Amino acid sequence: MTKKEGMRPQLVPAQSGDLSRSLGLLIETVKDYAIFILDPAGNVMSWNRGAQLIKGYTPDEIVGRHFSRFYPLAAIERGWPDHELSVARSEGRFEDEGWRVRRDGSTFWAHVIITALRDDAGTLIGFGKITHDLTERRREQESLRQSEERFRLLVDGVKDYGIFMLDPDGRIISWNAGAERIKGYGAIEIIGRHFSVFYPPELIAAEWPAHELRIARTEGRYEEEAWRVRKDGSRFWASVVISAVYDRSGELRGFAKITRDLTQRQRMQQLQEASRQMSEFVAMLAHELRNPLAPIRNAMQVMSLRGLEDPQLEWCRTVVDRQVALLGHLVDDLLDVNRITTGKIQLKREPVPISLVIERALESSSPLIQERKHRVEVSLPEEPLVVQGDSTRLSQVFLNLLNNAAKYTPENGLIQISGKAEGQHAVIRVRDNGLGIAPELLPKVFDLFVQGSRSLDRAEGGLGIGLALVREIVRLHGGSVSVSSAGVQQGSEFTVKLPLVTRSPHQMKSEQDTEAAIPARHRRILVVDDNSDSAESMALLLRASGHEVHTAHDGASALEQAGAHKPEIVLLDIGLPGMSGYTVAKRLRAIPELDAVTLIAMTGYGQEEDRKRTRDAGFDHHLVKPIDLAVLTALLT
Repeated sequence: MTKKEGMRPQLVPAQSGDLSRSLGLLIETVKDYAIFILDPAGNVMSWNRGAQLIKGYTPDEIVGRHFSRFYPLAAIERGWPDHELSVARSEGRFEDEGWRVRRDGSTFWAHVIITALRDDAGTLIGFGKITHDLTERRREQESLRQSEERFRLLVDGVKDYGIFMLDPDGRIISWNAGAERIKGYGAIEIIGRHFSVFYPPELIAAEWPAHELRIARTEGRYEEEAWRVRKDGSRFWASVVISAVYDRSGELRGFAKITRDLTQRQRMQQLQEASRQMSEFVAMLAHELRNPLAPIRNAMQVMSLRGLEDPQLEWCRTVVDRQVALLGHLVDDLLDVNRITTGKIQLKREPVPISLVIERALESSSPLIQERKHRVEVSLPEEPLVVQGDSTRLSQVFLNLLNNAAKYTPENGLIQISGKAEGQHAVIRVRDNGLGIAPELLPKVFDLFVQGSRSLDRAEGGLGIGLALVREIVRLHGGSVSVSSAGVQQGSEFTVKLPLVTRSPHQMKSEQDTEAAIPARHRRILVVDDNSDSAESMALLLRASGHEVHTAHDGASALEQAGAHKPEIVLLDIGLPGMSGYTVAKRLRAIPELDAVTLIAMTGYGQEEDRKRTRDAGFDHHLVKPIDLAVLTALLT
């Protein structure tokens, strides 16, 4: 038949037999769904490719068998297959998801639809059953559920952070254990309330909570540290992060809020700042005290070298010199406590004989011991007790113990020093017959600023820091110190234990003899100090020892004097007007004629950072005011 131009093609309906065959072929070849027919009793009447792939049975193995074999035993025992058919029979359809069983006994998660099949007269002729394997989807859902459950448990279990959700208006919709711990509210009493309840009144008045949500909404995130309020009204310093939460369509679902209590950290920072300020104050205090002490000490040492004919004047000189030494020692103790508490103390370790340490401590303590008219007995073994340590710091330990014994023992007392080797330790004991220590005070004597009872005139003096220094210095040397006393008026005994080292005593004696044998010689010295009393008294002291000395009181004149006199040694103050001692030192080092000059910093600052700074500026030595003549003489020789 010829198709006429302009006519549309006609669709010819398929014959019903062709449609049935096509439908049967379609059902037969479907692989993703098990599609089969049951008779009214539930026996399998047909089986497609999908059913074979999903359930594992071939048509020969399953046709004619009851469909209950696809169900777990527990479902069969409770009559579930019959229940499904019953519902399908009465309602025309049954739909369910549940576990089913394959031929090999393995289970899979199935989506099942059973449809009742009836003829034109309404008579039930069987059931159509479609099964879809949803195992992978089930696994994904279960994995997601478990993940969400783990996340929920994680969030709920976190106690260091308050983690909760807000709805778009700022009302609380979830609450974890950390939020309860930090803010004090239980979930029942806080969920549904506006989160502004956590803000101080002044921030609420300024509409700050709404401001935070606006920023989080527009920028995705808001973060700050500020004061927040607990349920009991107390404030805490909080780190707050608010994140906007959007769904896939971009609609705002609410806000996630994380709060951390940083109150302890802020207090620690405040304490550190206070400690830093205190360290600076102590260093400045020491500097200001040492500056006037320097000329006094220099003048006393000049008097000592020249001698005073009047006995009363000599007694006055001795008193002033002794009190200046005590004041200098007190300043040193203050600085050392500050260094130890801030972890800045450093030890210069070398083999040191205990006898030398005791000798130096006795020499420094002798003015106080003589003033109190005490008798001192020293008992040390012939074989030297040698320890690895800082001789200056160890001398400081025993000086404090000797001073402590001298102060707390009435006049004409007895101080005994004994030492011996016990195993791998040198054990040194300092005993007195003085006031003793009450039993309740014994555990506290090494604590900072702790002292025993004192008379109204505070005759014993001190700040209660000496024994704290003793404990820390001994500890830094790997040793220990302890105290014992039979009670008040029964005297005290301090025992110091230090690790021994092995070294030849002959070698040590040879080194000491060699050091002592270095001859003294006269030097050309320039003293630079803006304090004229300090400069002139030091110059007078050095001239009395035979040195050629010139003075200057500022940086410019120091450079001029150095160029004119070519000094071998420059004693240079740091805190000069206009040009600091550091700058003067660098300029002196730049003068070719002075390339061999020895620069000695002469300053009231003695912290380790001060010593490092002088080293970096080119100084060879760092002396702290008031300068000890013996130390200065050793450097000059």
